[in-house]
Amino acid sequence: MKFPRFFANIWAGLKRLNKGMKKQENNFAFIDSQNLIMAIKELGWILDTNRFRIYLREKYSVTKAYLFIGFMEEHQSLYKSLQEKGYILIFRPTLKDKNGKIRKGNCDTELVLQAMIDEDQYDKAVIITGDGDFYCLVNYLIQERKLFKLLIPNEDKYSALLKKFPSGFITFLSNQRNKVEYKRKEPL
Repeated sequence: MKFPRFFANIWAGLKRLNKGMKKQENNFAFIDSQNLIMAIKELGWILDTNRFRIYLREKYSVTKAYLFIGFMEEHQSLYKSLQEKGYILIFRPTLKDKNGKIRKGNCDTELVLQAMIDEDQYDKAVIITGDGDFYCLVNYLIQERKLFKLLIPNEDKYSALLKKFPSGFITFLSNQRNKVEYKRKEPL
């Protein structure tokens, strides 16, 4: 009978095809937004948040991109736009000083906590910061084989603590400007 042999050939072909397919990675990004935006601004250009999200997905297989940001009521449209681009926003309340000036809404602890809460849900982490306050987190993730990349916004200005890590874990966003810079559209 030819049917069993026919199905056996199909089954063997499917097994070969499945072996050649790469497993889709499930990596999470943890973004220190204050450090990212200020570092890029110091370089004299603007980050295109849409292009950056696409870059994270295509280059690092990032399925979830957490953006840690200080909350300010008047920035609702910005938050909505970021969420529409695929970012998951984690807010930290901001405080005003006695003169009414907004003080920094430091999100470092929230970023570390979220990376630890989600540790069993992602294959690898991409940490975006140049802040040495994340030394312990990055070191832990390397030891646990859970760090994909430490993406540092500005190659010329970042914590000396982060310079201690093997260069294979570090990439500089400043070198990726052509891929993630906001480009104004010229009028027709």
